[in-house]
Amino acid sequence: MKHLFILGCLFAPFLGKAQTPQVWDLKQCIDYAVEHNISVKQADINARIAQLQADQAKYNILPNVSANSGTGMRFGRSIDPTTNSFATTQFLYQNFGLNVGMQVYNFGRLKNTEQAAIFNAKAALQDVARTSYDISFTVATYYLQILAAREQISITKVQISQSLSQQDITSKRVEAGVLPELSLAEVEAQLASDSSNYFSAVATEQQNLLNMKGVLNLDPGTPFNIITPSVDKIPLESFAELQPELVYQQGLESQPLQKVNALRIKAAEKNVLVAKAQAYPTLTVGGNLSTNFSNSVKYISGASFGGYNPVSGLEPIVAIGSNNYYVQNPIYKPIQSSRSFGQLWNGWGSQLDNNLGQNLGFNLSIPIFANHQARTSVKQSQLNVKSAELQKESADIKLKQDIYLAYTNAVTSLQRYNASKKSVETAQKAYDFSVKRYDIGLLGSLDLITNQNNLLRAKLQLLTNQFDYVFKMKLLEFYKGKGIKL
Repeated sequence: MKHLFILGCLFAPFLGKAQTPQVWDLKQCIDYAVEHNISVKQADINARIAQLQADQAKYNILPNVSANSGTGMRFGRSIDPTTNSFATTQFLYQNFGLNVGMQVYNFGRLKNTEQAAIFNAKAALQDVARTSYDISFTVATYYLQILAAREQISITKVQISQSLSQQDITSKRVEAGVLPELSLAEVEAQLASDSSNYFSAVATEQQNLLNMKGVLNLDPGTPFNIITPSVDKIPLESFAELQPELVYQQGLESQPLQKVNALRIKAAEKNVLVAKAQAYPTLTVGGNLSTNFSNSVKYISGASFGGYNPVSGLEPIVAIGSNNYYVQNPIYKPIQSSRSFGQLWNGWGSQLDNNLGQNLGFNLSIPIFANHQARTSVKQSQLNVKSAELQKESADIKLKQDIYLAYTNAVTSLQRYNASKKSVETAQKAYDFSVKRYDIGLLGSLDLITNQNNLLRAKLQLLTNQFDYVFKMKLLEFYKGKGIKL
């Protein structure tokens, strides 16, 4: 039964894992998270959109060139585009046009819009860096939590080993009649408690591994593990290098959020100039080329003679010899025929050449009154600048508060860590003495278990304080802009 229990404790965390897991160090985890985390991807998309907007703002300075063409049939009464006269017959028409326009002067509106867009694009890139920083710190946090859980697993394994040894010794003494059966029951209860602590530590490790997979955007079923460096070998900067005022000054220059806020202020200042430009004249230059063609569907192909108009006495008279004759008008009826598709295009080239027109000119637009829209826009943009400045000031204040708080917590964590070292030494001595006294029958099992639990709690507290101290120091390094390294 005892051996089955040992096997269960040692191999339970690995049951059901048939595939060989990926084993990564902290750098691999951070690199993968920055590349695959959804939040980072979304920030990257936003940065790409901002860059496209900046490119478009630059292209807006270039001239606008457009061409147009139309072809169709007109029916009923309409104006013939080649003669500008009304026509009632069906005709084919076609037109071509080329238009060019460019702003010459607009009080720097396009230029300032471009610069504002550039600052916004740079800020969006810093947002990507800020998101990557946050994700990196989250990955490092889970990494340290996994390491802490594994250290707890190691401690509880040693505790279980000690409890098993005590169970063997106590069982033999109970069988020999030296100790009562109550002593064996107490040791077995302690063994059950130790196993519960062990499986709790295993569950904590697995939970943190799942959290890590979530940050890395890995499927929860993917086999995954991390390299376990010794916590004692994790490099830490000294407190002299992490003084809060020094860290704060470097953080102002290195933290992405502070860079984002500074760029947003510059963009807002440019938008003030853009808004002011609305109250100034705009001069544009433009020109166009145009031509057209038209041809009727039907044409007169001939005429039929229908006789003469009857004499009314008002017609002119022609004298031939001694006789006078009235001049009668002949009556002809035109014969219309439909043109073939090819005939519809007769004269296309000559019409386009004859109807070609050009235009070149300047246009000056002077705003006089627009319901105070320009003035309101200027005031609003100025308030946006103040809002951006306040946002930066708030972020800087919070950064300073966080750094001073992190420094105070780091100092306190070091003090707790040093105190817990002394507690472990004292608890270890007490446990060693109690084992010796228990072996010679001078100490009961309950007292031995009490000392054993005291030692376990002291070791776990030491472990907790050690990782808390490392985390607080790494947080200061993070604020300093050194990144996360274990």
